[in-house]
Amino acid sequence: MNKPLAERLRPYLLDDYIGQEHLIGINAPLRNLIKNNNIPSIIFWGPPGVGKTTLAKIIANETKRTFYSLSAINSGVKDVREIIDKAKKNIFFNSPNPILFIDEIHRFSKSQQDSLLGAVEQGIVTLIGATTENPSFEVISPLLSRCQVYILKAFNEESFDKIIDRAIKKDEYLKNKKIKIVEKDALYAFANGDGRKLLNVFDLIVSNINTDIVEINNKKVLDILQKNITVYDKNGDMHYDIISAFIKSIRGSDPNAAVYWLARMIDGGEDPKFIARRLVILAAEDIGLANPNALLMANNCFDAVNKIGFPESRIILSEAVIYLATSPKSNSAYMAIQNAQDEVKKTGNLSVPLHLRNAPTKLMKDINYGKDYKHSYKNNFVDIEFLPKGIKNKNFYKSGNNIKELEIKKVLLSKWNDKYNF
Repeated sequence: MNKPLAERLRPYLLDDYIGQEHLIGINAPLRNLIKNNNIPSIIFWGPPGVGKTTLAKIIANETKRTFYSLSAINSGVKDVREIIDKAKKNIFFNSPNPILFIDEIHRFSKSQQDSLLGAVEQGIVTLIGATTENPSFEVISPLLSRCQVYILKAFNEESFDKIIDRAIKKDEYLKNKKIKIVEKDALYAFANGDGRKLLNVFDLIVSNINTDIVEINNKKVLDILQKNITVYDKNGDMHYDIISAFIKSIRGSDPNAAVYWLARMIDGGEDPKFIARRLVILAAEDIGLANPNALLMANNCFDAVNKIGFPESRIILSEAVIYLATSPKSNSAYMAIQNAQDEVKKTGNLSVPLHLRNAPTKLMKDINYGKDYKHSYKNNFVDIEFLPKGIKNKNFYKSGNNIKELEIKKVLLSKWNDKYNF
């Protein structure tokens, strides 16, 4: 049993695929495309272990297409061109385009992605890319515009139940044991929505219980995994756990822990842009107006990391991480937009007040569009209502309890009196 359980159980037929019902359920969009053998170029976007690679292989199998595969980590322009040349030579009359699958396509540089454009546009290959990163940021626009983006979701408990049941019934090793799952909370918590991790954890637990009758409970799972924790630190399997610890350490104002988790990611070969991008998000979400310079620092860090690359960019990342960890924290901007979006969902499309409407024509002016609104007032302020009538005086922004925002609150109170007195 040299192959990992996840590889032993990889499905090759669509009907054996578990999860992603929104894509491959009955009458779902991707199932219909496969059924009609009408496959566009595709980007699969989702967290690790949700079946992106498996689904690409199933598409090739179900539509009887040649399947070429590259990993963006260790492939370059030369490898791409070699496969495109192979595809050209193997094109026959009325034969469907071969599929070129690129795992972690977000790691391809612009020049590497450019090398795909012609072949995709001409139909020499049908591209299927897999990424854990938002393709809007990581895939060049000309290539992205030629692809259909499908979002894959982390597995839920129901899908996990089906995956484990299939493993027990189908795997040649496991089906010879009498496996009883008494408790599954710890097992599923370690997997954290990742089907590959679930199967590898399950395989490890069963192999550590040297009897034909295997009873799995939370205590056994925790005991075995604590002894073998390094298994889940290989090849990015703890990717999302570590980034979570990293973000929470910065949010918790602990630069010591934040730099440790940064070192773990660097040592594990994490993409520096991935780290820097999350610092930009954190600067806005968790520090915000308590220190507006944090966003500038994080954005400058992202730009510098793009220019410099490893190993030197580790110093830039360290500086930014320590700065953000030691900055005062406020999520008021994050909460303000959340509150406003919640209100929009509840109240729908409220009318724009007449005095705020644009009045480019005489008719619009005659019916009071823009009436009483002036571009300039005394002291650059006037007390008028800028919200729709139905939510007049509604508060979305509430200042945080920090020096910078208390100054902001003071200015707001001097202008609006009780409106911002909270």
